[in-house]
Amino acid sequence: MKRKFASVAERTGDCSVFEYLLTHYRGLFATVVLLPASLLYEAYATIRNRILFYLTSAPARHDLRVQRVIRQIEEWRKEGCKKKLCTARSGWKSMSELVPKYKLSHQHVHIGMHDILQIDEDRRVVKVEPLATMGQISRALVSRGWMLAVVPELDDLTVGGLIMGFGVETSSHKFGLFQHICESFDVVTAEGKLLRCSRSENVDLYYLLPWSHGTLGFLVAATLKIIPARKYVKVRYQPLYTLDEAIAFFVTESRDGEKNDFVEGILYRCHAAVIMCGQLTDELGSDGMLNPLGRWPKPWFYQHVQTYLHKRQHGIEYIPLRDYFHRHTRSYFWAMEDIIAFGNHPVFRWLLGWALPPSIQLLKYTETETTRRLREKHHVIQDMLVPLRYLKKSLQYLDAHYQLYPLWLCPLAIHDNDRRLGFIHPFRNEEGEADELYVDIGAYGTPAKENFDNRSALPALEAFVIEHHGYQALYAETKMTREQFRTMFDHRDYDRLRAQLPFCKQAFDEVYDKVSHRGRTSPAEMRKLKTLD
Repeated sequence: MKRKFASVAERTGDCSVFEYLLTHYRGLFATVVLLPASLLYEAYATIRNRILFYLTSAPARHDLRVQRVIRQIEEWRKEGCKKKLCTARSGWKSMSELVPKYKLSHQHVHIGMHDILQIDEDRRVVKVEPLATMGQISRALVSRGWMLAVVPELDDLTVGGLIMGFGVETSSHKFGLFQHICESFDVVTAEGKLLRCSRSENVDLYYLLPWSHGTLGFLVAATLKIIPARKYVKVRYQPLYTLDEAIAFFVTESRDGEKNDFVEGILYRCHAAVIMCGQLTDELGSDGMLNPLGRWPKPWFYQHVQTYLHKRQHGIEYIPLRDYFHRHTRSYFWAMEDIIAFGNHPVFRWLLGWALPPSIQLLKYTETETTRRLREKHHVIQDMLVPLRYLKKSLQYLDAHYQLYPLWLCPLAIHDNDRRLGFIHPFRNEEGEADELYVDIGAYGTPAKENFDNRSALPALEAFVIEHHGYQALYAETKMTREQFRTMFDHRDYDRLRAQLPFCKQAFDEVYDKVSHRGRTSPAEMRKLKTLD
């Protein structure tokens, strides 16, 4: 064993048995160590959060928490604006594979706002603080017969992260991205002023805050659109066996927002896909079976969907609403298979399926130098938003250069506004006609392309997305230069607003400085930086 380890260590550069085990027995390590650790951490976090909730949390205290943020900014100004500002929330809690290293050098502003402030059923809105999570909000709303118009997949996703970053779901073909269901924002600027931002107040900041990654001010509240909830989602599974048929069916169903409340596709091979269309309902019909797929012995959702390809026939199921919201959570879509390859085995599901998924924070923290190098070269986690008209060309590109399956397809609308403000805009053809419908292509996993190296493949993919008027989800790694980034995202009004807002440039980096390698690093490298710091 020692001789074997020595030879592997010599090749990989690892120098400890612990790193060897983390690298070469990651599934076993995740099962034996990470799952129990995740459960303990979750229990600790739940108890801690409840204690903090009862001690510090109440909607009536919201104004006091806002004033605390303002006082921290005033102190920063009194001290001479020596450092850039950022939130004090741990970078390990981000959904990205990477960790923000800028937090080591910036001055932290403690936000600590996680309340649901008001549910206004007459106006059909809910007002929440930025650290309120999808799980917290959906549980509170569904119990009262309501739901957010867009409910991104994972329970731990925060409102602030989805606004400042990116949020999409299978209702986005009707309602747009998460930012498009936001009726207003409350923002504290670097001047220490509290601004209400909406379509009629502080309009520039309202439209430019999404995707800005905290570079225009601190979000302290958001008012979100809600719609009536139903008990079930009636899901129709349609298997398709040619790329043209799959794309034609997907496009048709995506454009039919009257019939379909939800649309998504999973492409299992270049010429094999299942397109799913869902409708909200309170009744169980005789045309399909009830499938409570949130129960832990159930197969991972994408594996269940694939059975319709093998059956070569369509099917209908009724899925409880909360189960539908989080159908991909246990397996992190299909990324869990790279971590625990046997995780979908019936024996594992019955014995330990209830413990899935392990904590993303712990998964990141246990990355080794070897797994970092392997991930950077061989692993892909990317979401690309491209106009629907370029879906076929995009899928052909990914097949030729990545050969990575499954691929997730989620239609979404990028809504325009009268002044064309914002980082992203609908696609316009040569005649200036706008088409708001895009598709999010989610690529997660290890490509099968021979001699694949993501260090060169990702820059080429980003260039392809730019050429085809698309956007990259910024939680993911980016290799773009600053010039390419500014070509992909419209900075004209963003630059103007940063120049107009007092102290903004002194307080905040540009978005690129936060999401590029300049602002983020791997978990393994971050541990080294923290040690040096």
